[in-house]
Parts: sequence; C-alpha cells; structure tokens
Amino acid sequence: MPASSPPPRDLPRTIGFFGAVGILVGVSIGSGIFRTPAAIARDFSNPWLILLLWALGGVLCLFGALAYTELAVVFPRSGGLYNFLYHGFGRSTAFVFGWAYMLLIKPFAAGGIAIVFAEHLNALVGLQPSLNALVGEHRTAQLQRLLGEHWAMPPLVCVLLILLTAINTIGMRLGSGISVFLTTVKVLALLAIALLAFILPAGSSANFASLPADKPWYLVIAAVMSGILWTYDGWSDVGAVAGEVKDPQRQLPRIYILGTLLVIALYLAVNAAYFWIIPLAEMRTTDTVAPLVMRKLAGEWGEKLVSAIILISTLGSTHASIITGARVTFAQANDGLLFRFLGSVSRRETPAHALWNQCVLSCVCVLFLQSFQNLAESFVFTMWIFYGLAAVSVIVLRVRRPDLPRTFKCPGYPIVPGVFAIGSLAMTVMTILTSDNNHPLMWIAILLAGYPVYFVWDRV
Repeated sequence: MPASSPPPRDLPRTIGFFGAVGILVGVSIGSGIFRTPAAIARDFSNPWLILLLWALGGVLCLFGALAYTELAVVFPRSGGLYNFLYHGFGRSTAFVFGWAYMLLIKPFAAGGIAIVFAEHLNALVGLQPSLNALVGEHRTAQLQRLLGEHWAMPPLVCVLLILLTAINTIGMRLGSGISVFLTTVKVLALLAIALLAFILPAGSSANFASLPADKPWYLVIAAVMSGILWTYDGWSDVGAVAGEVKDPQRQLPRIYILGTLLVIALYLAVNAAYFWIIPLAEMRTTDTVAPLVMRKLAGEWGEKLVSAIILISTLGSTHASIITGARVTFAQANDGLLFRFLGSVSRRETPAHALWNQCVLSCVCVLFLQSFQNLAESFVFTMWIFYGLAAVSVIVLRVRRPDLPRTFKCPGYPIVPGVFAIGSLAMTVMTILTSDNNHPLMWIAILLAGYPVYFVWDRV
C-alpha cells in the first residue's frame, strides 16, 4: 500500500515515569507468577536450581531491556518492537511482525489473560452456577452445546475487553492512571505474600530439599524456560508507548531498567516464599501455588484473598496489554503497512480505531480459545524470534548508522545484545526440537507466509 498520503497526527506525550512503569510492570505481572511455578515444580526437582533459572530468565530479560532502551531513545515513537525491526531490518520484516502481532499474538494474549480473570471471578463468586439457574435447564443445555460447559465465560471476557477498550479510548491519562493504580495494588499484594511467608512461623528451610528427577533436565529445560520467560513477558511492551512518554531521552532508560528490575526482584522473592512454605511434592499437586501458601499463612480467608489478588493482577495485565497492543497497529498503519484508518487519532487523542480493531479480534479469539489453547501457547515462542532480531538491530544500526544521536548506549555492547539474541535463538530451537507436536513449525510457516503478503500489499 503506498505511503504517499500524509500521516495522521501523532499521539501526544502525556505519560510520565510512573505511568510508563505501571504499564511495563502491569503487562508483565499477570497470571504467570501464580500458575507457572507449579508447572515448573512438576518438571524440575531442585528448588535452588529453579530459583537459579528464574534469575537467569530475569538477567536475559534485563539484557533485552538494555538493548531496547538504546533503540527506544534513538526512535522514541509509538510501535516498540515493530519500530525497532522497521529501522533494523526494513519494511518487510516489520510488516510480518506487525500483521502477526495484530491478527494473532496480541488477540490471543489479551483474550487468554482475560479468560484467567473470568475463571477466577467465577470461582470466587460462583457466577456460572448462578447463571445456569437463571436461564433454566433447557437454555443452559443449548448454550453449553454452543460455547462449552462454562458458556458464560466467553461473553464475560468479551464484555471485559469492551469495557477496558472503551476506557482507553477516553484518554491516555485515564488509561495510564488506572494502570498505575492496578499495578500498585498487585505489587503490594505480591510483596505482602513474600513478607508474610518469611515473617510468620509457617515455613521451613527443609522445604528446599530436592526430589528424585523424573526426567533428564535437557528434556524439560525448554518447557521450563518457556514458562519462565512467558511469565516475564511484558518488559518490552513499554516501547510501544514510547511516542507518548514525556522527555523520552531521559525517562525511557529509567523506565525500562527500573521496571524490569522490579519485576525480577518480585518474582524471585515470591518464588522463594513459595518454596519456604510449600514442599516441592505438595506444589506438584496443584495448578496455582499462591492459594496453598496463603491458606497455610492465613486460613480460608487468605485463600479467597489470593483469588481477589489474581483478579486484580489479570485485570491490570489485560488493561495494560490493550494499551500497548493498539500502538503497534497504529504505528504500522502510519507507515503505510496497514489500512490508514487504523493509524488515525480520535478527538480524545487516542488510537481509537486501532483499539476497537484489537478488541474485535480479541473477542473472536476468545470464542475459539479453548480449542486453540495449545496453539496459542506454542505461538509464544515465536515472539522470541522477533525479540532476538530486535536486539540484533542494535548491532546493525551501530554499524550502518553510527551518526544516530544515542543519548543512551547499551552497556556491555556488543556482548549484551549478542547474548540476548543468542538466548532468543536458543529458546526457539529448543522449543522446536522438544515439542511433542508440530505447532511451532506451523506457526513459523504462518510467519513466513507474511512475506508474500507484504509483497502483494506493497504493490497494491
């Protein structure tokens, strides 16, 4: 699609330091820290080694944050990863990422997190049984045939996505303010879990004892690291709103680095608290560790409190994910690589068309998410292909464009971006080699199909 028409107005710079950190931490801390530890405990048998893997995952993400900070400061516009790929590898690679991100990655991610919210809301207040009784036995049977046993969940998730999208079309000040509030609540809640675990006399260092390994480490390391990196995922999303951050050259380095360090510290503290309270064998019997921990610390009300915390955490992550996802589509449309109307700015100075487009696609994914759940999880690894390419962009631009004004340079260059890129490649290769199905290869095929789509688009 030719880019001859004048681009729409840019989004105003209204996001301060705390608003941007709220978005970074808000996207990162969702349902993963509550669900992933139990899955990892079933694969690995040494708590100390598990904590080491969490630390290594955090260091890898910090290396990525340092690399991306250099790019975001040089190109402080909306789009984040899309923007970095555009300048590092050109329009075609940026297009492939952008169309996959709009059609698949972000809708599955936002819809998936929102479904966790709906599940915990249902568990907390018994929503599904109440609705079954309200509509009657005959209508319930019809709805279950159409939408599954928990038929109320997809409509509830769609309502949530619509409400959060509407909030974000009103204005970025309101959206970032809500993100700061929700992020503050869940950060304080996670800190409280960690502190209570070590203050109250309910734990023991004996819980850090190892168990016999069921499988060799090299057969499960890819799945374990995928879970850890998925839980950390979100640290890069703040780049999507770089075009709206005030004083970006000064603030973006602080936002990326401090925000990522905060997430790493919280995850290490919470995982250590889990192991202090719950033996590894008991941890393997559940899907969510936090309720078990709080039940031992505070009884039944503590378990219910965790459900409320998970609600707030997933609500905040869904909200922040909606903010960042639409900015990628907005930037791509501004570059003439998507329909121009998706790059328009509303009277309230928000990318309203991109937001509602994302909402519709997310709702469509929600309706099919149950049958495509494994595909969505497999697709997470393909993000690391683009993460690695974006880090390589730091090296490419240092060579091709040494004249660019770099007010922040990635420390440890070229080792830091190089290690991150190699780690990203290793994650992709290990996932393909250890996968029990062909989903990773199928998703790579879908990504590669984006290149002929780009060449058709570029000539229309």
